[in-house]
Amino acid sequence: MSRYRPPQPKSSPYITREGYERLKAEYHALFNVRRPEVVRALAAAAAEGDRSENAEYQYRKKELREIDRRVHYLQKRLPQLKVVDPPPGRTQVFFGAWVEIADASGDTKTYRIVGPDETDASQGCISVDSPLARALLKREAGDVVTAHLPGGEQEIEIVKVSYAAP
Repeated sequence: MSRYRPPQPKSSPYITREGYERLKAEYHALFNVRRPEVVRALAAAAAEGDRSENAEYQYRKKELREIDRRVHYLQKRLPQLKVVDPPPGRTQVFFGAWVEIADASGDTKTYRIVGPDETDASQGCISVDSPLARALLKREAGDVVTAHLPGGEQEIEIVKVSYAAP
C-alpha cells in the first residue's frame, strides 16, 4: 500500500473582504499570540526532565506542530487570494451573492457563494467551486436550473438574489 496521494485540485483564489480579514486575524492570533504561549509551555515542560514519559511535553509538541502547519498554510495562501467586492445592484448571481432557492418540494434555503477558504455549511456559505454554486452562477431570480449534485440531479428555482446579508 502506497502513501502517495494525488494532489488536490486547485481551488479558486477568490475570497470576500470579510473572509480575508478573518484569515488575517487568525494568522495574527496564531503566530503572535498562541504560538509564543505554546513555546513557553513547551520549554517549561522540557525543563521538567525525562521527555519520553512527559505527557505535557508530548502534548505541547503536538500542539506546536498543528499551529505551525496552519501558520505555514496561511503564509502561503494569503498572498494568493484575490479579494472580490461585489458591485451593488446586481440582479445576477455572482461571487458574494446571497441566493434564496426553492427545490421541487417548495422548501427554501438561502446560501452565500464564497471562496473555498471561507466555506461554512452551518452559516449557509457554499464554495464557488461547488456543483450547486456553479449551477447558480450568472442566473437571475425566477430562473429554474438543473444542478448536478452528489445526490443526483435536482431542479432548483432561484427565488431571490441579493448582495446584502439577509
